[in-house]
Amino acid sequence: MRFLADESCDFNVIRALRKGGHDVLAIAEMSPAIEDSKVIKLALEEKRVLLTEDRDFGRLVHAHGERFHSVVFIRYSARFRKNLSWDIVRLAKLHGNKLAGCFVVVEPGRIRFSRPNA
Repeated sequence: MRFLADESCDFNVIRALRKGGHDVLAIAEMSPAIEDSKVIKLALEEKRVLLTEDRDFGRLVHAHGERFHSVVFIRYSARFRKNLSWDIVRLAKLHGNKLAGCFVVVEPGRIRFSRPNA
């Protein structure tokens, strides 16, 4: 799968996905401090799943109707972070074929899919 990791994304997730054979671009490596609207546009143009821990992407999609390819919003507190990388790799493996067009919220033990632009 093709991913674009926002600066807020835990770098352990990026490493785990790359190790699993996924194509992951990391904003922290490419264009630190780029505006969120440009990040979501890049993910759309390149048809990449945007990985983020930044709530602002939810506002862009839900409140402002920003066009997007796919967003995975990660909500893991410090207590559960040890499972984060494994859970995201598992998400890609089990649900990768249905991420396009979805805003996905991933929490420990829970995954919620929505299609805001449908």
